[in-house]
Amino acid sequence: MNLQSDDFELFDLPRRFAQDPAEMAVRWKALQREAHPDRFAAQAGAAQRMAMQWSVRINEAWQRLKDPLKRAAYLCELGGAPIQAENNTAMPGAFLMQQMQWREDLEDANTALELTRLQGEVAEARQAALAQCASLLDDAHDYTAAAQQVRALMFIQRFAADIEDRIDASLDAAGQ
Repeated sequence: MNLQSDDFELFDLPRRFAQDPAEMAVRWKALQREAHPDRFAAQAGAAQRMAMQWSVRINEAWQRLKDPLKRAAYLCELGGAPIQAENNTAMPGAFLMQQMQWREDLEDANTALELTRLQGEVAEARQAALAQCASLLDDAHDYTAAAQQVRALMFIQRFAADIEDRIDASLDAAGQ
């Protein structure tokens, strides 16, 4: 194993967005067994420290690879188009209009049914955005366009969390 390998090389996976989650999990468990610090307990301190570094590195890679949004962002970075979400929030006008409409719909939602409907709509938009990301990354290899799609997905994910918070709050209020 090489600490300098990218996550895909480390997991012996092709460098693409579309991945088999079960295959990734099997590879993660195998790597964890191979580098687990307990296997090096009887060895010198340097070997134990190296095993700990490997274990940390494997877990960091796993966290990036198992999450589709993080995996897409990582692929963009590897492709030379870092996400830069802090400095680059430019979005197409149609996407911004959709965001504004969703925000209004969330503010106006008064029933569990309305919240559930909005949640479903946002989940569909997330799936469509992930599919577009897969196409941009795996087929077109357009990392710049994929980076913009990842930024849009970040907005969608935050909004989905806002819906969840609202649903939780309404359930808490109903339970009192």
